[in-house]
Amino acid sequence: MRALISVSDKTGVVEFAGALKQLGWEVIATGGTMKLLRDSGIDVTNISDVTGFPEICDGRVKTLHPKVHGGLLARRDMPSHIEALRENGIEFIDMVCVNLYPFRQTIAREGVSMEEAVENIDIGGPSMLRSAAKNFRDVTVVCDPMDYGRVLDEIRATGNTKPETRLELSAKAFTHTAEYDSCIATYLRDKAGLAEKLFLEFEIAQELRYGENPHQKAKFYRGSNPVPFSLAFARQLNGKELSYNNIQDANAALNIVREFDEPFCVGLKHMNPCGAAVGKDINDAWTKAYEADKVSIYGGIVAVNRELDGATAAAMKPIFLEIIIAPSFSKKALEILTTKKNLRLLEVNMDRGGVCERQLVSVNGGLLVQDLDTDTKTVTEDMTVTKKRPTASELADMSFGWRIVKHVKSNAIVVVKNGCTVGVGAGQMNRVGSAEIALREAKAKGLTEDLVLASDGFLPFDDTVTLAAGYGVKAIVQPGGSIHDNDSIVKADELGVAMAFTGERHFKH
Repeated sequence: MRALISVSDKTGVVEFAGALKQLGWEVIATGGTMKLLRDSGIDVTNISDVTGFPEICDGRVKTLHPKVHGGLLARRDMPSHIEALRENGIEFIDMVCVNLYPFRQTIAREGVSMEEAVENIDIGGPSMLRSAAKNFRDVTVVCDPMDYGRVLDEIRATGNTKPETRLELSAKAFTHTAEYDSCIATYLRDKAGLAEKLFLEFEIAQELRYGENPHQKAKFYRGSNPVPFSLAFARQLNGKELSYNNIQDANAALNIVREFDEPFCVGLKHMNPCGAAVGKDINDAWTKAYEADKVSIYGGIVAVNRELDGATAAAMKPIFLEIIIAPSFSKKALEILTTKKNLRLLEVNMDRGGVCERQLVSVNGGLLVQDLDTDTKTVTEDMTVTKKRPTASELADMSFGWRIVKHVKSNAIVVVKNGCTVGVGAGQMNRVGSAEIALREAKAKGLTEDLVLASDGFLPFDDTVTLAAGYGVKAIVQPGGSIHDNDSIVKADELGVAMAFTGERHFKH
């Protein structure tokens, strides 16, 4: 029995090759793998001794040879194949152990050149994997060091791997080469400016009990590259497994949290914020966010952008919450919160930086792809379009409200005061309807003075301005862009309301 070994990831390969030799296998190796094995005292055959041809072109050509691929692809149950090998002096190769040049790791490095990337495109490796995987009835293909132990155990037990194992390893090898080629194609297509194809690669992160409703099956997949503010790469420290709806809600909460550098807390329900606030510290932010809507937070999700301390954990503990998300939890906070066995505690990387993510949305028979809406303007005085200028505190609330309203289902209106939401109107079919909901919430809390209103889209008519002023709104921030903008400006001037146009819209459908 003969095995051909050529690996970039050398993890466990010395032990694996040594075990094969002890089991009576001949081991053939290439380049760096051969040197490592020989330096480790393992007698291996040089690939050039098999092919009768030297490695050329700086190692680019070494295994692309009939004596390699004939030995892999020939069917043992076909006399004509066996005769062809005999006539050409080719011997069977019964196992290929190959993993590929580190292309993905290479292009992930900052400042990598295209020349470096191209040199890390493996040619011989995928060819050997595909040849061996195609002939899985007779050949074992190994591309993952994690499979070394299982392969050796089966050989020790029966002299060879099981047919069902060879089939599984074949599927694994074709998956490996498909992912590899997809990564290369995506990189080169980006460099060439080609956009008519989209290759996606995700791996299973969690089997879900069900989907949005109990009769729907669901799975949770993660991308190949960890990114900040990602639930897919979170660490769960406590509680039940996440559900489909938990994941949707938690992702929405993380998108809001990443808007803020100052201490911030958001309570979220059904993918809309029900209470959000900045504070002098996390405890202060939590208190304000909770007070903003004590009713809706019941059974909701809370996310903060600072380590969760013991005092804040103690304040949260009496409230029924599904999930608490933070960049870290203090030892005391964990002692307090882990007594609630079902409460999910998620530790999420909230480091700034990284590339802009794409947002993928499935539609029947297709996929919508766009850049994630991560840019949010700070509202400044020069955006003012009315005679009345906003005060410094109003400007601060306008910026706060502007960062929150972009994460509320459109049509979206948010009313804020002193860095805290006091009313949220979401998902209504007309904007004045959302405004009425948000303003009534504020009034129900006894807040009828010095309020700020934020709208995710332009105000199509002056009716929202009139309504807002009647509830005590003193400043409004909106994108602008309606053909009736001037009507809204005139009405704001008439009612003594400051208004700013940001020039950007933040619809969230």
